[in-house]
Amino acid sequence: MSNLLSNKELLARLVGFDSTSHNSNRPIADFICDYLDLPGVTIDRQYSTDGRKVNVIVTVGPTASPDGRGLVLSGHMDTVPAEEPEWKSDPYSLVESDGSYYGRGVCDMKGFVALAMNAAASKHTMALDYPLVLVFTYDEEVGILGAKQLAAAYEGRNKLPRAAIIGEPTSLEVVRMHKGFLAFEVTIAGKSAHSGYPHLGKNAIEPVGPLVEALSDLRRELETEQPPNCEFFPEVPFVALNVGTVTGGTAANIIPDRCEVGCTVRTLPGMQTDSMIDQVRGVVQRALEGVDFEFAVTNQTPPMLLREQTDIYQMLTAEVKQTETRSASYATDAGWMQSIGMECAIIGPGNIGVAHRPNESLPIAEFEQCTGLLERAIKHFCSES
Repeated sequence: MSNLLSNKELLARLVGFDSTSHNSNRPIADFICDYLDLPGVTIDRQYSTDGRKVNVIVTVGPTASPDGRGLVLSGHMDTVPAEEPEWKSDPYSLVESDGSYYGRGVCDMKGFVALAMNAAASKHTMALDYPLVLVFTYDEEVGILGAKQLAAAYEGRNKLPRAAIIGEPTSLEVVRMHKGFLAFEVTIAGKSAHSGYPHLGKNAIEPVGPLVEALSDLRRELETEQPPNCEFFPEVPFVALNVGTVTGGTAANIIPDRCEVGCTVRTLPGMQTDSMIDQVRGVVQRALEGVDFEFAVTNQTPPMLLREQTDIYQMLTAEVKQTETRSASYATDAGWMQSIGMECAIIGPGNIGVAHRPNESLPIAEFEQCTGLLERAIKHFCSES
């Protein structure tokens, strides 16, 4: 695609794709690749195992960064569904009103993706000294899956720049730490039978009572502890455990042969995730002693912590005149990207409070302000001058 769109026009095109996580993201990924198919630009696609999803890695300038210099601009292509009846406009058509853009994904996070795309496109004819890399991932909203695959592919390889901006909506404040996410499932096995003949079956739901009680005790215990960096999470300064689902049985007159309990844990930066898994597993084993069950970790996303002394943090906080540490209780792609040695700062236009809700919006002033911020970051990290 030779003719570049304005930032607004490009955002409108991106919003027009229904890239809800349950759909394939290949249509929006194809558009991004076509748009950035320019001289001096290298494009790589990293497909999921089933081929329905794809990460897009776009490099402008040198194609490798052996000393870690350069800059990564990263965002996810997927969105949450837009099925709420409260929408006042078509969620897949960009609407401008009262100083904001409206549409599904405008702030989380297609606004940043559009700005990153045009920033890269405007640099394709320039001789950058160090690489500018765009990393656009799939399925962030349903488990940070694309970033996990990306981290596995790049582990031990010095190809991506060290400094990274993750453009989640932060109202243009710099977030340097966030919690991790751990999900696990306990499956209890029983034996089905007619409820009139209970001696022929084994109820898989009954052991759930002691299990939930034990997990609730662990939740209360965790709430009294002070893990590392808890002072930066004043609203929830502890590991948060939630028993989220209990599923079992087929009918009231059938002894259930299976029951599943799903839980999540939010770990703090500086904690060892494996130790947390062992602690939860131990509680489950003691509560279900003598019961036939399986324990499985279904999702694991590391917490993220960026040192204040890093160049990326110092540069960005100086730009926005920020003096205090900002944190987030949600997880992002930064957790996995940090695991391969990247220094990730989270900053982008828009407010996380309107994401995942009907009439998602993006202040136009922040959208335009972020344009200049990215321009200066690229100059700082990708040019000797």
